[in-house]
Amino acid sequence: MPPFVPPWFLQNGLAMTLYTALVANQSWSHNMDLLPVSCQDHVFKGYGDVPIFGRWAVPERSRGTVVATYGITGSLDDQWQLEVLGRNAYQRGYGLVMFDWRAHGKTAELSPTLTSDGIYEGHDYIALASQAKALGCAPPFWLMGYSLSGQLALWGAKAAMDLPSDSGLVPGDIGGVVVVCPSLDSNRSLRYLTADPLGKYLERSIARELKRLAQRLHQLHPNHFDLAAIDRANSIWGFDHELVIGRLGFASVEEYYDASSPLPFMADLSIPTLILYAADDPLFSPEIIPDLKKVCAANPKIDLVLTDHGGHVGYYSGSAGQRLAGDSDPWWAWNRALDWVEKVGG
Repeated sequence: MPPFVPPWFLQNGLAMTLYTALVANQSWSHNMDLLPVSCQDHVFKGYGDVPIFGRWAVPERSRGTVVATYGITGSLDDQWQLEVLGRNAYQRGYGLVMFDWRAHGKTAELSPTLTSDGIYEGHDYIALASQAKALGCAPPFWLMGYSLSGQLALWGAKAAMDLPSDSGLVPGDIGGVVVVCPSLDSNRSLRYLTADPLGKYLERSIARELKRLAQRLHQLHPNHFDLAAIDRANSIWGFDHELVIGRLGFASVEEYYDASSPLPFMADLSIPTLILYAADDPLFSPEIIPDLKKVCAANPKIDLVLTDHGGHVGYYSGSAGQRLAGDSDPWWAWNRALDWVEKVGG
């Protein structure tokens, strides 16, 4: 795998993260020569019959299908990282299933069901793959995600180890999982984030988006959400405390984070998995890295690519890095993800 070589001014995790969020999100399309993919809208049934809004497309000669969603906030209409992945995957001959996960985008319009940080979303990935196969999307299916949806996709890997008998999926239909800068241990990372002066800024920014998400859910489903609880939800921890844990049956946010974090079960994964992880990611505690390396070293099904730089889902490659990798765009992580899929999928 070619190394990640960022521009000199982005050799800092926070700088890379802010550049990606504030600059690349406005200019990304100028760095691609691939046209948008024409997709069909579809309402899938997720785990527990929760309606999940998605879009799907099948190329003429499909080599498989990418099933993916995005991070902690947003929708299919504004997630440019997902668009970059989708265009590149389709150009290489892979079908697409992109979806608004629970409480997000058009899925939020269809149901008041809140997030569970992977506990149920992992099963959603499998349910969508099953229904996509029935629609004509070709296996193998590659479950992908970044940031928090990386956590969800890892739960998908866990769910894929025990496919439901009525899913229509057979062993081998789930080809593997690819995650970029996944959330692996929410308790440690949130403590780290809120203890750091700059991290507090990032946490507050995310918390504001979560509050907007909760307010939108209340507008859509007023009988399901308490406005007073939404008013009190002024942090990531507060959002989960006020709105999530009670519905899922957890006594505390810490208990919920322990239950939903994927690091404890990754040693048992039997699905081929690629993890791209930046050591300078400012959102996650550096204390996680030794544990991540230990887990991956002990499991031959996991390929860990730990880079010195990259920030949080940044991986914006400089011109020298692009030449070295033979990439036509600066999106190093998604090019490596698809290279790995081609290698593993044959």
